[in-house]
Amino acid sequence: MLSPSCRTRCFYRELIMRKTLLPTLAGLFLLAGCARNYVIVQTDFTRINVNNKPKYKEGYYYYRDARGQETRISAGRVREVAPASMVSDPNSQFKPVQTK
Repeated sequence: MLSPSCRTRCFYRELIMRKTLLPTLAGLFLLAGCARNYVIVQTDFTRINVNNKPKYKEGYYYYRDARGQETRISAGRVREVAPASMVSDPNSQFKPVQTK
C-alpha cells in the first residue's frame, strides 16, 4: 500500500501533467496544421514554392524567399497562388483520345 505522502506526490504529478503537458501538446498539434506550403505559379508556368501564404498589397504579392528575405512579384505575372496540394499541373490538361 502506498504511503500518504507518496499518494500526495503522485496526485500532484498527475495534476501538473494535466494542466501543462496536455494543453501544450494540444496546442502544438493545432499549430502544426496551420503551417502550409504555398506555390506561386507565374504566367510562364514557372513555380515559386513559399512557406507561408503570400500577401497581396497594391498590385504585388509579397512573400519570404528561401533565404528569409521579403520579396515581391507583380500581380500581373502571377497566374495562381494556392496551397501546394491544390495547384493544378499545366501538363495534365485535356488530351484527346485516339480513335481507330
